[in-house]
Amino acid sequence: MSNRIRSMTEGSPTRLLITFALPLMLGNVFQQLYTVVDTAVVGQGVGVEALAAIGAADWLNWLVLSVVQGFAQGFSILMAQHFGAKDYRELSRTVGASTTLCGIAAVVMLALSQGLSEPVLRLLNTPGDIIGDSLLYLRIIFAGIPIITAYNLLASILRALGDSKTPLYAVVVATVVNIGLDLLFVLGFHWGIAGAAGATIIAQAVSTVYCYINVRRVSILELRPEDFKLGRAITGALLKLGSPVALQNAIISAGGMVVQSVVNRYGMLFIAGFTATNKLYGLLEIAATSYGYAVTSFVGQNLGGGLFARIRKGMRSAAVIALITSAVIAAAMLLLGKLFLGLFISGTTEEVSASMDIAYKYLAIMSLFLPVLYMLHIYRSALMGLGDTVVPMISGFVEMVMRVGIALLLPLLLTDGIYYAEVGAWTGAAVLLTLAYFVRMRKYPLADKKT
Repeated sequence: MSNRIRSMTEGSPTRLLITFALPLMLGNVFQQLYTVVDTAVVGQGVGVEALAAIGAADWLNWLVLSVVQGFAQGFSILMAQHFGAKDYRELSRTVGASTTLCGIAAVVMLALSQGLSEPVLRLLNTPGDIIGDSLLYLRIIFAGIPIITAYNLLASILRALGDSKTPLYAVVVATVVNIGLDLLFVLGFHWGIAGAAGATIIAQAVSTVYCYINVRRVSILELRPEDFKLGRAITGALLKLGSPVALQNAIISAGGMVVQSVVNRYGMLFIAGFTATNKLYGLLEIAATSYGYAVTSFVGQNLGGGLFARIRKGMRSAAVIALITSAVIAAAMLLLGKLFLGLFISGTTEEVSASMDIAYKYLAIMSLFLPVLYMLHIYRSALMGLGDTVVPMISGFVEMVMRVGIALLLPLLLTDGIYYAEVGAWTGAAVLLTLAYFVRMRKYPLADKKT
């Protein structure tokens, strides 16, 4: 067994959650670093129109990639449960079947994304002066879907087994590669948006290879040819977990695309301002997603071991940690937000000033509501660890309704109404998920199962 594999069924829940989440957080920092550099290089080196073009493609990009990520994340829940129960033969079967299903999903998403990118961009009211660059960016990014699918599956396998360090190292290597290629392709070769997209795909391929090498080193995984066959029982169990997560992500993305279509009506400078803030969204959410992965693995492994009281104790710790972290990040963004936003925005003095005002107002509102986002991640991840991916999927519907409703209706009442679509979506989903977690935990005994 790799010395990075770790059982979360023993030891202090607080310590385990933090030590598991920290490498993921550092990995996300590096991932955001190369997102920031990517955007800054394009915004400063190519111009505000190129920044707007990437922004107009953001939600469609997230839709396709998050569906693939959703399947991998959902499949990993069953892996964590088998690992917690120390049933390594079933774990290997689950990994093999997950690999086959992810391969099928990658082929389907590759075909759909390439065929539908242009019609969807037009449907979203993408301005004519940037739609060509937006489409070029998406074509290249979507060509890398098989690579991105492989990375998400491999990273999910490692996280399910308690290894959060290998994905960190993979992202660090990818970040160095991405930044170097960004500078070379965009500023050196002047390949513009195409260069930025190509650099991202190559960097992702490097991280995929690194994760693959480390998964092969996990001795408890003894994959046999028959493990890759899709039997009815294993396929049904995996799709029952993975499909709702993928659909949840798709629903959230669909709502985001409606908001993007509204934003697109405000013109290029408004799109650029919104894009600059959305590129910092990853920094706002950076610890939330890391804690979420930690909670899913923790709850999944302890559920497999029948440790119900331990799950409750761990969730109390997770909520406190998440609230403190969100408050710190919110304060930092309110104080330093304009400095960060300035990395992305270039152009004439008037263009910079207009885009900056839009971007900082949006950033300030999201920062104030950040604790809500962190509770959303914590309780959604707990439900997933418990094997419930249906309520998280329903929460995706809630997010979509809130996001779309506010984006379409609130600007009719308030000039700044569009800024509240995102935080309104967080609030609706967080309330549902928190209540659902406490209701679901009532079905489990208060004490741990006797062994």
